[in-house]
Amino acid sequence: MSDNETRAAVAERAATAGATLAYEQFRTGIAVETKTSATDLVTEADRAAQRRVIEVIESQFAAEPVVGEEEDAAKTVPDEGPAWIVDPIDGTNNFVDGIRVWGTAVAAVIDGEPVGSAVVLPALDDSYTADRTAAYRNGTEIAVSETNEAALSTVAPMLWWDTDSRGAYAAATREIVERFDDLRRFGSAQATLALIADGSIEGGITDLQAHPWDSVAGVHLVRQAGGRVTDVNGDRWRHDSTGLVISNGEVHEAVQAATDGIVDGAGD
Repeated sequence: MSDNETRAAVAERAATAGATLAYEQFRTGIAVETKTSATDLVTEADRAAQRRVIEVIESQFAAEPVVGEEEDAAKTVPDEGPAWIVDPIDGTNNFVDGIRVWGTAVAAVIDGEPVGSAVVLPALDDSYTADRTAAYRNGTEIAVSETNEAALSTVAPMLWWDTDSRGAYAAATREIVERFDDLRRFGSAQATLALIADGSIEGGITDLQAHPWDSVAGVHLVRQAGGRVTDVNGDRWRHDSTGLVISNGEVHEAVQAATDGIVDGAGD
């Protein structure tokens, strides 16, 4: 097994371990705390799951940097060398509300580029993984949707526009309903990316800069499943880009135009 294959396998094991631990506390009435705002939630399950993920990573790759959402993990992805990106519970608000759309995401990166990732959605009994060859759901190879018409496509507004950015949120939803067949919002960026990768929906848009723990693992899924990911300018997306424009590739021009409309329409 090559080094990249080993890293992809460790990402899967680590995400599975974290998701399993978090799932044990799902719908148990766990105490909830807030971070930066009343809607920015965290629980002990988030912290415990991240610690478990890191334990699995360090058992194979000790001393490599870990970028994670919780506690004292690093917050910036290094441009050189290996690193790991962890979101112990992506979709904490769903987790707290008892909604099953949440998951644990882990990405292994080299020089800032993913070589393996996993998004494990334990309450849905789905595990998404990607290596340097393909993307998989529960071990079976997946591919993005073949839909090539915007009018037949479903697109998701990605991430969360805070209360001082509701013009942009409104613009995003308007762009979607005017350009595409339908809209979905799942409350978990990584779950949304997984659903684009497996062809359930055709795309997702945001003009915001995504945290690496909210995006990198799922972006790797989409790319390895044959999709396309760019930034607000239409350039190839990376972990520090502004905006996140995701599609099956067939309708990317329309998805990119919808993202342009967020910027243009936010002040309307």
